Amino acid sequence: MLESVGALMGSPWIYVVVALSVLLDVFLPLLPSGVLVITAATAAAAGSTTVAGAAEQVPEVPSLLALILCAATASVLGDLVAYRLAWRGGERLDRAIARSRRLTSAQERLGAALARGGGILVIIARFAPAGRSVVSLGAGAAHRKVKEFLPWSALAGVAWAVYSVGLGYFGGQWLGATWVGTAVSVLALFVAGALAAYFMRRPAAEAAAAAAATATATTAS
Repeated sequence: MLESVGALMGSPWIYVVVALSVLLDVFLPLLPSGVLVITAATAAAAGSTTVAGAAEQVPEVPSLLALILCAATASVLGDLVAYRLAWRGGERLDRAIARSRRLTSAQERLGAALARGGGILVIIARFAPAGRSVVSLGAGAAHRKVKEFLPWSALAGVAWAVYSVGLGYFGGQWLGATWVGTAVSVLALFVAGALAAYFMRRPAAEAAAAAAATATATTAS
């Protein structure tokens, strides 16, 4: 993998590509932004290993700090764009959200969490597949105040960026800059996404079960 994208990894353009990928995947969740961040970090690990083990000049490799800053900043900007679009979406978007049980549920839960001063749901959703899109659109459509949403979006972006870059870097250090090392790091990212999706769904499932139990008890009485 690294051989096929070596020219990009050794160019400042890698930061632009990473930023655009992360920025746009709030609208296109299928974009492999996480895979791209991990691959760039793995290239950085390969470069640092070569520098440590050899005296000859090596190609420039991505900076870990720059990767984290690019990914985190683009994540927050993407969240804000989706938030503002949903805020100004009008009746058509409101009807679309009302038809989506997932968006409606996320909107209600997010509103309750932000009202309590805790937006941990925003951070968890950043790791879940399409969770970032659901939360950002839900916050905007519900007209949550930006000061309630933005700090949690920033924390989510930093947490996701540090985790993704860390996976790529340490995977490259421990397993080598090979397909195996990159695949293991990507798998760890997907596992985190699956766990985040589970924790996002669990409160909704518990609420539905409680509502069903209440309805049954009311009918019986």
